[in-house]
Amino acid sequence: MTQKKLVVIGGGAAGFFCAVNAARLHPHLKVILVEKTSKLLSKVKISGGGRCNVTHACFSISDMIKKYPRGASFLKKGFHHFFTTDTIEWFEERGVVLKTEADGRMFPQSNTSQTIIDCLLTEADKYKVEIWMNADVKEITTNLLQSSNESAFLLTLANEKKLQADYLCIASGGFPKSSQFEWLTKMGHTISSPVPSLFTFNIPQNPISSLMGISVENATVKILGTKLQQSGPMLITHWGLSGPAVLKLSAWAARELADKNYHFSIQVNWLPAFNENSLKDKIQQIRFELASQKIVNRNPFGIPSRLWEYFLQQCGIDAAIRWADLPAKEQYKLIKILCSQELDVKGKTTFKEEFVTAGGIQLSEIDVNTMQSKVIPHLFFAGEVIDVDGVTGGFNFQNAWTTGWIAAKGMAAMLP
Repeated sequence: MTQKKLVVIGGGAAGFFCAVNAARLHPHLKVILVEKTSKLLSKVKISGGGRCNVTHACFSISDMIKKYPRGASFLKKGFHHFFTTDTIEWFEERGVVLKTEADGRMFPQSNTSQTIIDCLLTEADKYKVEIWMNADVKEITTNLLQSSNESAFLLTLANEKKLQADYLCIASGGFPKSSQFEWLTKMGHTISSPVPSLFTFNIPQNPISSLMGISVENATVKILGTKLQQSGPMLITHWGLSGPAVLKLSAWAARELADKNYHFSIQVNWLPAFNENSLKDKIQQIRFELASQKIVNRNPFGIPSRLWEYFLQQCGIDAAIRWADLPAKEQYKLIKILCSQELDVKGKTTFKEEFVTAGGIQLSEIDVNTMQSKVIPHLFFAGEVIDVDGVTGGFNFQNAWTTGWIAAKGMAAMLP
């Protein structure tokens, strides 16, 4: 019997997971992984500040899918095949124990992404996965009328080298431009146009940027003119606002903000426990309790002192004024800025560590139970190349593990 060959395009999390599991599930399958750059598992390496946010400690599928702005219903079916519990077990069986942090993110106990990289490379070596580096695929031609002796796919690489395959899994990651998907659309697949997801908001000409490095534990950010809003920790940077609240919002609003060319207005509630009415009542109480104390020295809300001073300056409140002497006009301004500060966003900055693109192969063209193309037999997809993306927190890696596993199992089931 002629040995069958699988080629996996993409040396990231999804590609590796597909390659090593396919080789393990079917020992007679020849697996070749091709990576266009000189680096393997580059996102794994830098994720989570170099610790690798492997997955998220969420064990309810219905809760988990709420973290995916695009592809939730597709993944709902996929998670029945391979879920967070399976990811944890898979790595633990190979000696990699994961730990859960307070926010639910899961990392290797070693606190280094190299542990995950070494695990995947060891698996690739164990199951004789052949790895080709600097192998950029320029064209794929299909032979749908294959005879038993012919391969289904012929890949042309950048150096004009040819590579044949009976099965092909594309796990090349997302692309920022539609034109970069051309080699896939030529094969008959349709693309949901790519737009950036997980980015920070640029707020030029606002003195808030002078407070770079200051963070708050919880804030609510809303895009004005929409119902889109998110809450969570927020970080002030030298270009504007970042942190989980902003990144999550950018993911959910990815297409709307692209249509606006990243020029829009946001409303920030720095004290989400209050609205304007309840904060007014609270400040009345504070004015009585702290009457003789200077406002600048007594910030009763736990706001970082430099940020508190910024709010007072923006409201024209004299630093020397006491709580008892706060004029009604300035009090109104303070309530307004704390509960509903409006800021103009002009542009975005890519969040390098968690760079994700929304868009990709349309899900209606993929069988979620096998990750096989409905257009071309023996063609499979995994990871970010499909139109699925999650918010920050380990959700995009879980998509990679899940779809990579399903693809591996799907093609192994086709083999004799």
